[in-house]
Parts: sequence; C-alpha cells; structure tokens
Amino acid sequence: MISAHLLSSDTLWLGWLAYLPFIIWAIWRAPWIELFSDFRRQHLLFGTVLVLFLLWLVRRDFASGLSLHFIGMTAVTLLLDWPLAILAGLLAQLGLIAIGRPDLAALGINGILLVLIPVAVTEACASLVERAQPNNLFVYIFFSGFFPAALTALCCILAGLGLLWLDGLYPMPPWLEDFAGYIWLVMFPEAFINGMAVTALVVFCPDWLETFNRGRYLSAPWKDDGPPQ
Repeated sequence: MISAHLLSSDTLWLGWLAYLPFIIWAIWRAPWIELFSDFRRQHLLFGTVLVLFLLWLVRRDFASGLSLHFIGMTAVTLLLDWPLAILAGLLAQLGLIAIGRPDLAALGINGILLVLIPVAVTEACASLVERAQPNNLFVYIFFSGFFPAALTALCCILAGLGLLWLDGLYPMPPWLEDFAGYIWLVMFPEAFINGMAVTALVVFCPDWLETFNRGRYLSAPWKDDGPPQ
C-alpha cells in the first residue's frame, strides 16, 4: 500500500481513471439477482469483506509512507468470482479509509495494486486450469491457489516499485539490487495463506467456491465392470 504523498497528482488521477472503469464493469457484471436471492452468497460476500479488512489491518507501516501486508485476493477471487471479488476489495478499502488508514487520494493506485492485479492474475491462472480440464484435485489447488498467490505478490511488488521509480518522488534505497532475495520472503507466506484457505474450502465447503468444478474434481470415476450377475 502506497501513501498519496509518495506519488504525483497526475499519477493519483491516472490511478482513479484506471480503477473506476473496472469498478463500473464489476458492478455491471456482478450477479445481483443471485446475490439478493441467496443469503449464503450475501454472507460470503460480507464475510469476505470483513476478512480482507482485518487482513489488511495487520500490516507494517514504514515511516516513508509504504505499508507491507498480505493481499489475500487470490482466495477471494476463487471464492466469489472476479466481479464480486473486485467489489469486495473496494469495500474493504473504503472500510480502511473510514478509520483513517490509507489516503482517499491513493484509492485508485492501491486498488490497482491490491485488487485489480491480484484478480487478473488469479483469473488468468484459473482460466488456464479450466482450459486444461485436469481431473486431479491438487492441480486446481496448486495452480489456482498457491501459484497465483505467489505470482500476485511478485507482480504487485514489482508494479509498486516501478510506479515509485517512474514518479521519482520516492528515493530508491541503495540496496535495491539485493531486494530480490526479500521478494521470496513475501511470496511464500502469501502463497501459503491463500493456498491453505483454498485447500480448506475445497475440503470442507467446495460449494462455496464459484470457480470450482465439483463434478470434475470430486466425483468418483465411473467404471464399467460389465453387467451385474
């Protein structure tokens, strides 16, 4: 998460202009009829917003204006699908702004880093898995849960650093070339948290996952042993 004073006003406006169309698109594509008619989906949505809000509260704030925390959007995207995942991330952001944590001006940039990039990476990986149509449950758990979460952490870190470097207002530390080793320390716990959440949902509540094909992964294979005797 990046504070507004680290970015120029033009970058902040561009962040808003890039974030708002996806919010409108998510509102347009969200399954509102199913959401309003299904209390289970409503509980999942608002419960997810609360979990994201609490997860993003657990963070390390640096004096420079940067904040480091887990993202958690990979599991949210698999749970709600991308339109509701984007809206859940937005609501969690607004909750943090209400208690004075991030800056409202940086909502667009942080929305891109914390919501849009993770949702896009997770959707791309899930689409590739669905196109391959594997019958192995562990393929779904790893390539839709663990791997996208690690890739999301990498993409968000690199995108944030690139944005700060291009803006030029944040002085890059001299040890930046040694930063690659620390990236692994962020990628692994992000992958672990999301992967374990997806694993628990697959085992205990597979019906909650909107992107999970229960018929393919959990149905026993049919065998033709010949006519009954």
